[in-house]
Amino acid sequence: MSLLPEHLKYALSHEWAQIEENNIVRVGITDFAQQELGDLVYIELPDLGCKVVANENCAIIESVKTASDISSPVSGEIVAINQEVVDDPEKINDAAYESWLFCVKADDLAEVDKLLSRTAYETMITA
Repeated sequence: MSLLPEHLKYALSHEWAQIEENNIVRVGITDFAQQELGDLVYIELPDLGCKVVANENCAIIESVKTASDISSPVSGEIVAINQEVVDDPEKINDAAYESWLFCVKADDLAEVDKLLSRTAYETMITA
């Protein structure tokens, strides 16, 4: 398993979150999640302008093994999607922490504080 970036926050459902400027939160899935899923073959992301709610499903990732729902770790509006990973889902298998899925303009950044630190997430996935 790759090293978990210290600067990210982690959801129990295996998404990572990175706070950007202007209340923007960049979201992807963890290396642990992509390893569990296997080779990714399809990604469906939310539409730009779509309102998402923290911990509710808003995207789908399919692999050769299974399909998995992806949640947003924060509530807000989708302001960007990564078309590169839609066109080539294997980019996530190659570099999970460089291959983000979507960006949310967060309604309340305090929701990020409820996410796990690197240490807490690492403890969860190795328990």
